[in-house]
Amino acid sequence: MSATVRVALLSVQAFVAVTAAAGGAALIAGSVIPTWGFAIVPPAQYLEGSPFASYVVPGLLLLLVVGGSHAAAFWFGIRRPALVPFAAATGGYICLIWIFVQMIYIPFSFLQAVYFVAGLVQVGLSLVLLGVFDRTRVAARR
Repeated sequence: MSATVRVALLSVQAFVAVTAAAGGAALIAGSVIPTWGFAIVPPAQYLEGSPFASYVVPGLLLLLVVGGSHAAAFWFGIRRPALVPFAAATGGYICLIWIFVQMIYIPFSFLQAVYFVAGLVQVGLSLVLLGVFDRTRVAARR
């Protein structure tokens, strides 16, 4: 694995893992105790038409699924190089799905664009690691 691809993946995965965990914790805190200083309390109208009565479940999903998958991908990037393409693609797709679903209920924000790009970067770099764009490997398959 090239050092550039490895550093890029680890950087994106660390960024998403930390910010998703912090955002999920802040959503949960905002739903349980909205007066806490770090709590996030988005408008309740965003939940209208969604399956959620509060931001606790979305906060848990953000913390555990999005943050957890990226923390695991980061760990694989350091400890299990053979699993890096799979872990990166999984984290990238989870990030993209999170943003697609979020955009159904929440108006567009700059952060949605940031995390959409983070998901695309991970999926793209996982394809690079798999050799999808390597002309010599593609030519050898023909």
